[in-house]
Amino acid sequence: MSVEADLTGSVTGRTQVAAVIGSPVRHSLSPVIHNAAFAAAGAEWVFVAFEVAPGDGAAAVRAMQVLGIGGFAVTTPHKADVAAAVDEVDPAAAALDSVNTVVRRRDGTTFGASTDGAGFVESLRAAGHDPLGQRVAVVGAGAAARSVIDALGRAGASQIAVINRSEEPAVRAAALSGRASVAAPSAIAAADLVVNATSVGMGTDELPFDVSLLRPGHVVADLVYHPLETALLRAAADAGATTVDGLGMLVHQAVLQQQLWTGTRPDPAVLRAAALTELSARDA
Repeated sequence: MSVEADLTGSVTGRTQVAAVIGSPVRHSLSPVIHNAAFAAAGAEWVFVAFEVAPGDGAAAVRAMQVLGIGGFAVTTPHKADVAAAVDEVDPAAAALDSVNTVVRRRDGTTFGASTDGAGFVESLRAAGHDPLGQRVAVVGAGAAARSVIDALGRAGASQIAVINRSEEPAVRAAALSGRASVAAPSAIAAADLVVNATSVGMGTDELPFDVSLLRPGHVVADLVYHPLETALLRAAADAGATTVDGLGMLVHQAVLQQQLWTGTRPDPAVLRAAALTELSARDA
């Protein structure tokens, strides 16, 4: 029985609703992991998915206020529109012009945050790898890479090399942190931490860069979480590097979302277990 089905009997007139908004959104793991967290905490919350058409992100924020929805998780293509629509944003969201979390306050105003990058940093720390003082190579310059670069800079990484096939997006991404600069792929060899922030490896055995640059002592993190062990992580392990899978970022950014919505911090293990169960079911 699914987490959603388990919660059906406990929904009452007091139940608070949170939702992920996006397009497409039906594939999202957010309902599974957030409902698992609510259930574990005994919280009177339920999490659903709303398919919101492109361009309607601001309208969704207005509907949130009208309907009394407690929180939104925001995904593609609404993050920038929602950032412009909420009443207040946190520093990371302001820097990125991107909101992935909305809280409706008791006075009806809305607060937008970006938990993606902070969730990534927390996933590293949970795995025993604090980025403080580390040299980092980030491969990619899209939305995920930008959130990671911003968060790594805030977390005290000493250098952040931004590696991307197109120079202009790399320049924009590097501008997010005074510790970041555009670099060639060769910068991977000198890094302490290497992050694949592209979608390369999602459902394929393609590699995002030349893995001969990897060595023992590297920590290699992949933001792709399906498959959990990507071709990059296999190659990194073969090279003697330590690996961090992409599910950690998803789980820890959701933990931060829960904390913003309810004031309670759930056990990340509960969310990860729910995600693994769902991914296994999808692969069956």
